Amino acid sequence: MNRAPATAKLNLALVVGPRREDGRHEVATVLQRLDLADRVAVEPAPKLRVEGFPEDTLVRRALESLAAATGIEPGWEARIWKRIPVAAGLGGGSSDALRLANESLDEPLQAEALHELAARLGADVPFFLTSGPQLGEGVGGDLTPLDLPQDYWVVLVLPRDTQKGSTAAVYAAFDERGGERDYTERRAVLAQTLTRVRRPSDLAALPPNDLASSPVADELRALSAFRADVSGAGPVVYGLFHHREQAAAARRELESHGRTWLSVPTWYG
Repeated sequence: MNRAPATAKLNLALVVGPRREDGRHEVATVLQRLDLADRVAVEPAPKLRVEGFPEDTLVRRALESLAAATGIEPGWEARIWKRIPVAAGLGGGSSDALRLANESLDEPLQAEALHELAARLGADVPFFLTSGPQLGEGVGGDLTPLDLPQDYWVVLVLPRDTQKGSTAAVYAAFDERGGERDYTERRAVLAQTLTRVRRPSDLAALPPNDLASSPVADELRALSAFRADVSGAGPVVYGLFHHREQAAAARRELESHGRTWLSVPTWYG
């Protein structure tokens, strides 16, 4: 059984634009892997079976889509060991299951076809088939590698009193408040800011998340985070710290708010 870590991701910035004709939104987002990870294992089997996480639909859909794209019956057993919180804005393991299953085929999809399949599964799925930080544009799957600093610590907080609606509802609220205004200018500001990033502290100048905000981010900054924001559509909030001691102290301080994690960036899964 082939195994791989299925890392979490952060949206270090998320600039959102107008709704497209296909119903999705234009975005420009900075994507960074973390060493917080699920574990995924995949092996050929007589029929499709996903074990370890009864609520899963994404891994099953990824494997069914791969089978359809390659003209075979979906015959894999997949097992998931969950560590990443579900529906929290951090991603998950469907792309890693897709990659492992593809590697098991006698005639696997080539990289471009696998990327196209991943993009149909979800806006951030193609990111997990790459290494290193990426700028995601279009709906998030048009990727450009970024050279960003990796020497900092990350505190994640999943507030227990935050009720997240569906991602569709979060985007609908964005539309209702006219959030798409000045998208071209805001995207240009993000692009210009990225050219000036050399040190971790330079990440503080990235624009804030257009979709969601949280008072927990203010608390993280008060506890010495040089950047804090919501990841993706939320509800997880992150804080970036220069030193492990600062990050660990902030995590202890915020444990009363909900679940917390201490993590670091990573280049690949």
